[in-house]
Amino acid sequence: MIGTGTPASQGAEQAEQARARGRLPLLDVLRGVAILGTLATNVWLFTGPGGESALLYGHEGLSPFETFLDEPSAANLAEGVFRTASNGKFLALLTLLFGVGLAIQFQSAAKRGTRWPGPYRWRALFLFAEGTVHFTLVFAADVLMGYAVVALLVAWLLTRSERVRGVVMWTSLALHLALMALLTAVLATEPAAHPDMPPEAVDLYAHGSYLDQVAFRLDNALALRAEPIVTFGLMVFMFLLGVRLFRAGAFADDATGRRIRARLLGWGLGLGVPLTVTASLAGPDWFLLDRYAAAPLVALGLIGLVGWVLDRVKGTGPVVTGVSALGRMAMTGYVAQNVILVFVCYGFGLGLADRMAGADSWWVMGLWAAVSLFLVTASVLWLRVFRQGPLEALQKKVLSRAR
Repeated sequence: MIGTGTPASQGAEQAEQARARGRLPLLDVLRGVAILGTLATNVWLFTGPGGESALLYGHEGLSPFETFLDEPSAANLAEGVFRTASNGKFLALLTLLFGVGLAIQFQSAAKRGTRWPGPYRWRALFLFAEGTVHFTLVFAADVLMGYAVVALLVAWLLTRSERVRGVVMWTSLALHLALMALLTAVLATEPAAHPDMPPEAVDLYAHGSYLDQVAFRLDNALALRAEPIVTFGLMVFMFLLGVRLFRAGAFADDATGRRIRARLLGWGLGLGVPLTVTASLAGPDWFLLDRYAAAPLVALGLIGLVGWVLDRVKGTGPVVTGVSALGRMAMTGYVAQNVILVFVCYGFGLGLADRMAGADSWWVMGLWAAVSLFLVTASVLWLRVFRQGPLEALQKKVLSRAR
């Protein structure tokens, strides 16, 4: 009967069912953590003046502790810590997990004897189409479009030798780090040239109509798509690293998996956290190194940390059950969080961003907690009735017809 049993017993039963189906419970939890973490980054875009137009005009928040240094307070200190902890870390984790998912799809196709990439091209095409709709109708900082393009390249690389993949993987990382170093050097040596956010951009998201915001995204599509273009090399590296970690057994519930995760925990947090703190305190000129160089290291440490916690709670309890449920419908959760924030923050909805302008940042962190709780709870309730999330079910239906 639906709803019977304690949360702990339900979590243990779901974990056992996942193992029986060949799922890796740690991956579901990591996906859920990544979704909540990307929400922790994106919520500041929705709640700031001008909303997502800050991607074009805004430069506030590039240094997480800038507000605290200018005006010390508990709220500003908490905001700095919150932004530092979330900036780029969970985006990198989500990117790596997409690579893991691609490796699982490849493994499944090999077991069935299916031609590769073959039907996977339809999956990538669906992801790109979904990302395009998400970008146009909901959120300018969509990641799905970039993932779809990278997925096609990495899917092809899975048919090549390990040597070829290794060359592409490390070359992509080297080029990416060189680009970040170059851009950081330019920011550090050249006078700051941040365009002021025009009043009409602030008014658009505070009082403008939904269709006007859609038109704004389309008019500035290329500039708003700069992040996946600039970070293409990093995405290729993280996808291939995800493939390598999966094949090495990093996510398995055995001694090998725990050994690898222990190394990831030590090296990832041991190197990533000091670099993150240094870059955060160094000022806005170091934002790129924080988000796109230190953050991937921290993401590896998060895999080890979440795995360490999961090993000790044995995959049970309401928190693990809820986050795992969100991870099982991660695509739905990713889109849903942005849809919710659009209606809560922008003027055509509740307009909280404009109403709370000037208030301490506690309300933003409270909003993140409230939306997170809603997503986790809704995921648990949904999966008690259905086997997949809405968008996951839609994808399955569309792909079955395409094939």
